[in-house]
Amino acid sequence: MSMKYPFFGTALALAIAAVSQTSFAADAHQLPSSAPSEKTVGELEQVFSFHDAMPTGVTVAENGRIFVNYPKWGDDVPFTVGEIRDGKVIAYPDAAFNREDTKDPAKGLISVQSVVADGKGRVWLLDTAAPGFAAPKAGGAKLVAVDLASNKVVKTLVFPADVILPSTYVNDMRFDFRNGKEGTVYVTDSSVSGPGAIIVMDIATGKAVRRLSGAKSTSPDPDFIPVVEGQPALITKGPDGKAKTLTVASDGIALSSDGKTLYFCPLSGRHLYSVPTDLLRNPDVTEEQLEAAVKDLGEKGASDGLEADAKGAVYAGDYEHNGIRKRLADGSWQTIVHDPRVLWPDTLSIGPDGYLYFTANQLQRQAGFHDGKDLRVKPYSLLRVKIDAAPAPTH
Repeated sequence: MSMKYPFFGTALALAIAAVSQTSFAADAHQLPSSAPSEKTVGELEQVFSFHDAMPTGVTVAENGRIFVNYPKWGDDVPFTVGEIRDGKVIAYPDAAFNREDTKDPAKGLISVQSVVADGKGRVWLLDTAAPGFAAPKAGGAKLVAVDLASNKVVKTLVFPADVILPSTYVNDMRFDFRNGKEGTVYVTDSSVSGPGAIIVMDIATGKAVRRLSGAKSTSPDPDFIPVVEGQPALITKGPDGKAKTLTVASDGIALSSDGKTLYFCPLSGRHLYSVPTDLLRNPDVTEEQLEAAVKDLGEKGASDGLEADAKGAVYAGDYEHNGIRKRLADGSWQTIVHDPRVLWPDTLSIGPDGYLYFTANQLQRQAGFHDGKDLRVKPYSLLRVKIDAAPAPTH
């Protein structure tokens, strides 16, 4: 029969397909009113909208002042650190200090990746000296402390050359003034082309060491493929023109309320790690001993920023699921934010008002990940959610 009437089967198939498509179209037409949709979690408040350059870091000082930073990744960045004041972002501490000093890289800001208020009347600026993830400019990677009362620079710590590799990209930091004459600062190296690490610096002397350099806990997960907005994310083109996933080493960092435990994670991975800070600071502890002391605390989702509160909880962005997660003191996790507006939660900061503040900057939509087409839609956001907790103390 199929030989005698060769088009019968085809005609029947086309007729069935047409009916099916018509039915599907009818059903699809009903979807907006009949289909369930994802539930949001958490009551978000919009604190500020950014209509110019894309921000990454945010910090809320103990007096409620809010500071942000803009790394130089391709946007027009007139100043790399600013304060949100009277509905605008103003260069901080001033416009002049936000200009690179080509004769002395230690003097002016080059490209700041993170800002952190230390709980002792200062805000610290972490200068990568590496615009566009280039090799850091010699003598430019530094920590700068600005006094909140006078808005003047009161301390500059240039990272020693032996801890800043050609591949180093200093990313985020946490302070502990309970150890060392003037305290200790822990900094993540979130290299995209070399080993990740935790840099431990003594604030009084400026001496610093790389710890866990290239360790599994500070390195990208080799099997990790991020998925954001339903698509593989952070896809770039390599030197050979082939697509590859950008891998980012240790990025997020948080210090426990007693200062005894440092939490950290690579951006390219879903696991949270911790290590005792006394071992990090002890020069007699070998790298092998230190690696053995690192705890893998399991999956938390893929995170950019981390933060800790005074009650022992740790907060982690979950950029694959438009959310923020909270690890309770007993090790259990709960989602405190899930909302389609949380497009790439970047940096987290707990304010004195019991709110968790964070930037949502659409990082994954940048042109470098989409064949040169910028898919970001302004404005970028500074959001907050009530957590009824104080920031982890630093002293």
